[in-house]
Amino acid sequence: MLQIRRIGVRLAGLAATILVIATINFILVHSAPGDPASVMAGQSGATDEKFLAEVRAEYGLDQPYIVQLGTYLGKVVQFDLGYSFRQRRDVADLIMERLWPTLLLTLTSFTLALAGGIFLGALAGRRAGRWSDTLISMGALLLYATPVFWLGLMLVLVFSIQLGWLPAFGYASIRADSFTTWHYITDVASHLVLPAVSLAAIYMAVYTRLMRSSIIEVSHEDHVKTARAKGLTEGRILRRHMLRNASLPVITFAGLQAGAMIGGAVVVETVFAWPGLGRLTYDAVLQRDYPVLLGLFLVMSVLVILVNLLTDLIYRMIDPRLAAR
Repeated sequence: MLQIRRIGVRLAGLAATILVIATINFILVHSAPGDPASVMAGQSGATDEKFLAEVRAEYGLDQPYIVQLGTYLGKVVQFDLGYSFRQRRDVADLIMERLWPTLLLTLTSFTLALAGGIFLGALAGRRAGRWSDTLISMGALLLYATPVFWLGLMLVLVFSIQLGWLPAFGYASIRADSFTTWHYITDVASHLVLPAVSLAAIYMAVYTRLMRSSIIEVSHEDHVKTARAKGLTEGRILRRHMLRNASLPVITFAGLQAGAMIGGAVVVETVFAWPGLGRLTYDAVLQRDYPVLLGLFLVMSVLVILVNLLTDLIYRMIDPRLAAR
């Protein structure tokens, strides 16, 4: 019974958090310069005041600010994200079309950055002061200082144009509809490599540096010294006694940076013409499509919350003390 009550309290907290986020998003989007009615009128070739008034009345833009906010929050509670001014389609349909590519890109990059950072950081920490540690540390510092869009363009130049190993842009080939299932999966995977590496590189550099410091710190703790005194091999000590403790700060920091990674996907998707939420956000900003922007910000916020819950689950799997509680 107590466990059910805790779950209920947590779900209520998540719902309240989402409503607060939706309110903040509405205030920020409507505080931005630009009038969506003027944009739509300009696209229709008419800019007189009468037509502008008709457009504002049609989409509720003539209502008081607080009324618009209340209407929007009421729709959010009903899982209605509104209607796109520009696309003439439901916002939920537009987002669902682009959601899977963004999830695929973000989760792949997150996994690659976390696994690569833990591996390279552990390797550097165990060989602190040696040439391999210096090489990994310099590489991590170089990646961290590299702009993600420049790295993406360089990867395209080398692996797509010069070597011809990987496709440069897009989600799949033009003839992907005629492919078999396995051929389609491999085609999407080949298109995913460059954007996933570009997005993961900076975060992998951060996790590598953090993991290196954690390994060095953990290596001097008493339980590690005791394991060495028992005659255990260095590999077994690393796997059984050091990795779990050293990786906890990395996983915590990775969960905090999940939102930044989802935001960084906007740049990567633009560089690689990846048809995800980032490209849709970029187009919606240019078109002043408020309902699409609000829907995108809300969905991205929910994704950040879900990624943090996933991080918390991974944290509990690694740390048995939390699992016991």
